[in-house]
Amino acid sequence: MTEEQAASLVERFAAIPYTGAISDVMREFCLLDQALPCHLKPLRPERTVAGLAFTVKSAPNVVISGEMPFRTKMLGELHEDALVVWDTSGDEKATLWGGVMTATAAGLKVKGAVIDGGIRDTHQILEKDFPVFYKHRIPNGSLGRCLITHYQTPIRIGDVTIKPGDVIMGDIDGVLCVPRDIACEVLVRAEEIKANEKKIFSWVAEGQTVGEITKKGGYF
Repeated sequence: MTEEQAASLVERFAAIPYTGAISDVMREFCLLDQALPCHLKPLRPERTVAGLAFTVKSAPNVVISGEMPFRTKMLGELHEDALVVWDTSGDEKATLWGGVMTATAAGLKVKGAVIDGGIRDTHQILEKDFPVFYKHRIPNGSLGRCLITHYQTPIRIGDVTIKPGDVIMGDIDGVLCVPRDIACEVLVRAEEIKANEKKIFSWVAEGQTVGEITKKGGYF
C-alpha cells in the first residue's frame, strides 16, 4: 500500500461516524474481541480518530541510562498517519504521555495516541487539537520509573493483539483495532452500513412505523 493509499484509508475510516459500525462489521468477520479495554477514556470525547498503529511497549524500570536516545530514535520514526498505541505492562506509577510528547506528535501530524496507562500535563494536551485515550492521570514522570523496551512490534492490550500498521479507530465509545489485512473489506462494508443507517434515520424522521421500516430492510 502506497502512502497515498494509506492516507485515503485512514481518512475514510475517520469519516465513519462511530466505532459501533466498525464493531458490527468485524462481528460479520467472526472477530468479536477487537475492542480495547473499556477503561480507556477519551480526553476529547467529541472527536473520532483513525490511524495506523504505531506500537510502543514499556515496563516499570528504575534504569535511566540509554532511555532518552532510544526514545529519540522512536520519535524519529513517527509518521503522519500514525496513531500511537502504548502498552505500559500494567504500569500504574508513571506517566507515559504528557505535554511535550503531545506537542512533538502534533507537530509531526500524528493522528492521536492510545495510552494504556497514565498521562499528565492535561492542560497542555488540551491546548493542542490532539486526541488522546488514556487509563488514568497521575503527575509522576516516566524517568526512573519506566523504560521503553520495544516499538513497532506486536503488542497486546486486554484481549487484543495489535500489530504495527493495523487500523486503530477511537471515539466516545472506545477504541477498536482492525487487522490491516482485512481493513479495506471492513471499511467498504462499514460505509454501506453508514449509507443504510442514513436512510433508516430519514424514515424514522418521516414518522414511518417500525413495521414499514422493517419491511424495507431497516433495523433497530
